[in-house]
Amino acid sequence: MRIKSFPIILFLLAILSLTETFAQIRPRQRQPERTNTARPAQQNPQRTQQQQQPNRPDQDTTLTSKPGSILDDTTRALYGPKTTLRLYEIDVLEGRYREQRIDTTIQNIHNQRYWFQDTAYYQHLGNIGTASQPLLYKLPTRIGARFGKNAFDRYAYNPDNINYYDTRSPYSHLYYVQGQRGEQVFEVTYARNITERFNFGVAYQIIAANKQIGPTNLRDDGLVDNQAVKAFTHYRSKSEKYELFSNYTHLNHEHIETGGLKPSDTDDTPDSLFTYENELVFLNEAVTDEVRHNYHLLHMLKIVGENLKAYHRFDWRKQNTTYRDDRLPEQGDSIRDFYSQEIYSSARTLDKTNYREFENEFGFAGNTSISYYKAYIKQRNSKVDYSAIQTITPDTTVVGDIISDDLTQNQVFVGGKLQFNYQDKYLLFGEGEYQLVDNYRLQAGARFKGLELLQTRVRQSPSLLEQYHISNHSIWDNRDFKTTITDQSKASLRHQFGTRLFVKLSGAYTNISRLVVYNTDAEPMQISESQQLLEAQFVNHLRLGSIHFENFINYTNTDNATAIRIPEWLVNSKLYFQGHIFKNALFTQIGVEMYLPTGYRADAYMPVTQQFYLQNDFTTKTYPVFDVFLTADIKTVNVFVKLAHANYNLWEPGYYETPGYPGLRRSFTFGLKWMFFD
Repeated sequence: MRIKSFPIILFLLAILSLTETFAQIRPRQRQPERTNTARPAQQNPQRTQQQQQPNRPDQDTTLTSKPGSILDDTTRALYGPKTTLRLYEIDVLEGRYREQRIDTTIQNIHNQRYWFQDTAYYQHLGNIGTASQPLLYKLPTRIGARFGKNAFDRYAYNPDNINYYDTRSPYSHLYYVQGQRGEQVFEVTYARNITERFNFGVAYQIIAANKQIGPTNLRDDGLVDNQAVKAFTHYRSKSEKYELFSNYTHLNHEHIETGGLKPSDTDDTPDSLFTYENELVFLNEAVTDEVRHNYHLLHMLKIVGENLKAYHRFDWRKQNTTYRDDRLPEQGDSIRDFYSQEIYSSARTLDKTNYREFENEFGFAGNTSISYYKAYIKQRNSKVDYSAIQTITPDTTVVGDIISDDLTQNQVFVGGKLQFNYQDKYLLFGEGEYQLVDNYRLQAGARFKGLELLQTRVRQSPSLLEQYHISNHSIWDNRDFKTTITDQSKASLRHQFGTRLFVKLSGAYTNISRLVVYNTDAEPMQISESQQLLEAQFVNHLRLGSIHFENFINYTNTDNATAIRIPEWLVNSKLYFQGHIFKNALFTQIGVEMYLPTGYRADAYMPVTQQFYLQNDFTTKTYPVFDVFLTADIKTVNVFVKLAHANYNLWEPGYYETPGYPGLRRSFTFGLKWMFFD
């Protein structure tokens, strides 16, 4: 795999060497107990396994005289998972100074969904790192201007949800996954405290995958080349009145586009196209490149202790996307068989979109033992530039002109939140945001022990991409589209029955007016009829001794939402043994996991715009995928081996994730996470 960001790697290594010079292992002073208020969304019902921690003394003892040593004179490790803590900026802003231990569990490390930044269920193009969209319905949360190209979001670091560290000794981890079909995930993270109140860290991530369909060779079999970087820092003043969180995130994602499987004759059916490398594909020289840069800053000043804090948040985002196809496909007599049209050139395509966004937010926040409030004003400046090449004549490759245009929006928002809680058992909250003079988001919720109720209303403008677009294959101007209004009522009930059984039931009713979707021509359209979704979800974890049985079952009724394509049923079940083996020398999980979405008319994918769009010609099959796995905790190393898609070719030749894109065949996968505390 070629490294496209070599200068970035050198920069990270230089930073690490500099911090090594003046960072020292130090004792941590205990912080006074702070207000601890929790939001319903922060609870994690799936987390039923206790973290496995290395043995260590209950209290710190004297260090040896050797600088940087983390052993006392009895050679017992003093520093480890209990002395390496995580902190999130939203917790500090809302008065919850909850430094959490790093995650050392082996729970779900074998599951592909947990290899990336977003662990929701996704529809993708058959391999890791490919374009994807949420499989289940997600309520919109961002109002106002937004770009609209999100196909690679789950592989990028989210600047709003970076975990900052507080370490008593340098902390680093290596994370590596390698699959038989070329799937590869690699991440290295390094963090340490420069002083007692100042922490700095960096991380570097690689995601790679090989082609599974279409002709390949050893020199040119790459499908995905993803590299991501994050650098982050947290500072707290000596008086604890001022705090600063800042991070920089970068994404460089290259995606080879195939367009999906291409039938070679009229007798071909979807079931006859499972010879993978021996099949034809629509696109042979198409590629998408996306580069992102994000700078994020949040700092706050206590004016009257926790009762009144002033804060400022700043974000600068840049997302540049290039779609290139140097050999547009043809089917006899120059009839195109993938793109519906060519506007500026019939020989090659070079489309670019450059999105830039500045956002400043100023506000006040405060909290007591039973309440929290926040009020703010925010300004967002957004601009997207479009360009496409026009050749001298349609059938030549020589560029004659660059067709370009832009769309700019400057917006102001006001918003706030008010929350009351009692003993972390009863909670009432309301929050809202209003964009002058059109969009708004309102939400109110309550929690009574295990019962949660939530009511949401969102009025949202179409994305900038949905409003206006220029490329060699499509042009649209939809700036007359109206806002979409979404109302959702949601309820959930969770309960822990002793130590053996956890159950969560939830349901939601959603009504969407004037929904914007991409139609069967892969262009935006606004639907006049209301779309109504009815969802129900069941989650449980049953433990019988060392045997565990976990289930996630989601039901979605779309009878009155014909423009929203979701499997009616989605089932994810896992049965495994968990415990110590080899005379308690090894803690492990051994089991099998099944993933089963029922058949549905899955959205097709258009690489020119990175959008999934409606299609009515293909229905996926109801097909379960079984994974057999073994995970283990070996001191500071978590490791797994897995036989993915173990049932491949047993009763069906394969399955499709997206029309034209088959899922992976059987693959032996290995992965580990190795943590260092020195």
